[in-house]
Amino acid sequence: MTSKGVLGGRVAVVTGAGRGFGKAIAERFAKEGAAVALLARSRGELDAVAREIAGAGGKALALPTDITAGDDIREAVRRTQSELGPVDLVVSNAGVPWPFGPIWVNDPDRWWKAQEIHIKGPQMLLHAAMPAMVARRRGCIIFVSAIASRMTVAGLSAYILGKSAQRRLAEIVAIEGQEHGVTAFSIDPGLVATQLMEDTLNSPDAQRWLPGMVERLGKFRELPDTDGDLARCAQRCVDLASGRYDALSGCYSELTDDLDKMLAEMQVAP
Repeated sequence: MTSKGVLGGRVAVVTGAGRGFGKAIAERFAKEGAAVALLARSRGELDAVAREIAGAGGKALALPTDITAGDDIREAVRRTQSELGPVDLVVSNAGVPWPFGPIWVNDPDRWWKAQEIHIKGPQMLLHAAMPAMVARRRGCIIFVSAIASRMTVAGLSAYILGKSAQRRLAEIVAIEGQEHGVTAFSIDPGLVATQLMEDTLNSPDAQRWLPGMVERLGKFRELPDTDGDLARCAQRCVDLASGRYDALSGCYSELTDDLDKMLAEMQVAP
């Protein structure tokens, strides 16, 4: 593993790493010197990302994983530690936009499945990965939350509650990890025409219950250069993982937020 780059010598686990924001974050981490374990359900996508990283001189391990299955997660962390080294970076990025519609319309099992992906999966991942961080007194956890975590929108309860929970979980992990050298952050990754957006646009339920949102996303998708936030999100994750902003542990940020300004304001606060 190369020691060059801001993250040289580090080992990262990134969920939802087969495409979109997870892929961009994993590739940027590898470019900055981290060895990266790629977690998602699709082996084909993960293998392709791993090949791209290897072709650019980085190191990656493709680990097909169901993020809601405890055995899968434990095995993924075990293999990461065995083949790459102790985990000290975790990016919890996997997510789904569904189900759409009012509470009394949503299928309870599908609604709860969304919470398993947004909440149960990250908790199990941290349960498996954090002991090594605590023991080595070195770790950083980033939850890819969403701007929805500070919004109230009818018809989007599962997504909003799942992303809000991730934001709160980051705050709690930051407090619990403080004396052990472990930081935690939550971020809004920005807006990109990812598969999650396509799933939303193509959902009859979203079209029925959230027509305004579907219309706005459709117009966005037609704009040129809709992928700009991929690089900006990856940079934000590198900045947070670098240690430079450890004093902001527990904070939520959006891409328009100035981390240096946030840090300065925190340092002068009474």
